[in-house]
Amino acid sequence: MDAFGRRLRASLRLKRNSWVPREEAREGRKETEETIREPSLSNYTGGPHFFEYLFVVSLKKNNSGDDYEPTITYQFPKRENLLRGQQEEEERLHGAIPLFCFPDGNEWAPLTEYPRETFSFVLTNMDGTRKIGYCRRLLPAGPGPRLPRVYCIISCIGCFGLFSKILDEVEKRHQISMAVIYPFMQGLRESAFPAPGKTVTLKSFIPDSGTEFISLTRPLDSRLEHVDLRSLLRCLSHEQILQIFASTVLERRIIFLAEDLSTLSQCIHAAAALLYPFSWAHTYIPVVPERLLDTVCSPTPFMVGVQKRFIQDVLDSPMEEVGDEGDVLPPKLQNAILSSLAQGNNDLQTLEQVNEHVSGPFVQFFIRTVGHYASYIKWGPDGQGSFQERSFCKALPSKTSRRFVKKFVKTQLFSLFIQEAEKSRTPHAGYFRQKITEYEEQKKQKKPKEQTVK
Repeated sequence: MDAFGRRLRASLRLKRNSWVPREEAREGRKETEETIREPSLSNYTGGPHFFEYLFVVSLKKNNSGDDYEPTITYQFPKRENLLRGQQEEEERLHGAIPLFCFPDGNEWAPLTEYPRETFSFVLTNMDGTRKIGYCRRLLPAGPGPRLPRVYCIISCIGCFGLFSKILDEVEKRHQISMAVIYPFMQGLRESAFPAPGKTVTLKSFIPDSGTEFISLTRPLDSRLEHVDLRSLLRCLSHEQILQIFASTVLERRIIFLAEDLSTLSQCIHAAAALLYPFSWAHTYIPVVPERLLDTVCSPTPFMVGVQKRFIQDVLDSPMEEVGDEGDVLPPKLQNAILSSLAQGNNDLQTLEQVNEHVSGPFVQFFIRTVGHYASYIKWGPDGQGSFQERSFCKALPSKTSRRFVKKFVKTQLFSLFIQEAEKSRTPHAGYFRQKITEYEEQKKQKKPKEQTVK
């Protein structure tokens, strides 16, 4: 993994981006979405289910008979059980799913050994909402050479650990019979998605094994339930993680390169999670299929993952390299992030502890640079807020922080965040608001001590 980290640093390409004024953010976002090269879906929004679809994608001989192409060979729920609006969406999914389940463009042949891979992809609706495809690619059980197969669950919910366990159960049942999958998925679809920290238990019957009780627990911290930040620590140095964070904050065009699908999807999801409480609103493709490699020529910001076998295609694309990230982020805050990441690594036992350890310094970065945003929203008699950008920037005592924030407020990351804040006079209660309150209380307690010392 260390070798991959070095290769990623060498092959990470960052391009310049024109800053988008806050008042132009809506128009800019629309333009960005129109240039996304990934297959777009309809505006249909599913109900409060664990998932919307399960697909099995297999490799079948193409019409010429000289190669294999991915084909959907099973789906749940079945077509005849879908409503009309769902059928239209499902037709679009049928065109996109095989491409993303086998994005590597291999000339496939039957195999006797193949390493199991768990990865994910993202499909973006025209309204900007996203669906996640959770995939398990493996060699099915059986004698002699076989072709890999993919189980793919489509959901609007981001919770990678939980869906990995669901894929384990689907895989186990598929080894017995396709018919055994249906009652399990039906029971799952009828179950309510648990609240953070809660568990849902499913009863399932398996021939020759009897009735099983399957417990699916949602992580207590729903803010990070969709990522595994250990992937960044395994693949990158702390300095590289900081560089990637700086590039995302500045909305550059970012390409991740890795050999396997699992590493690509895990790292890109983890990098996007470091932006909390902000969300990446531009092109976002954790694993780019071979047919969509021209995405890296897009003039708008993007965050994409490309398999290393396509590195030459990437390097041949027109790019501009920049390296000013270290100059834009305040040096004092950069050092604080690096110092925090380096402390206490040996005491981390669980995924939740690792996630909190890695994400915490970046949350603190945003608190110390933009955490005072709520005090600079002026409220009109109609209840509509108006953000006072100039006063907000001038309020920072640090010159380097002001310089950074003057750039950051022009990004869509900040513009979309502040547009939501302008809608309600009462700030949304949540982890970020909680941490801002804690930081402000610490500052109040620190001031009397400083005065006493003087």
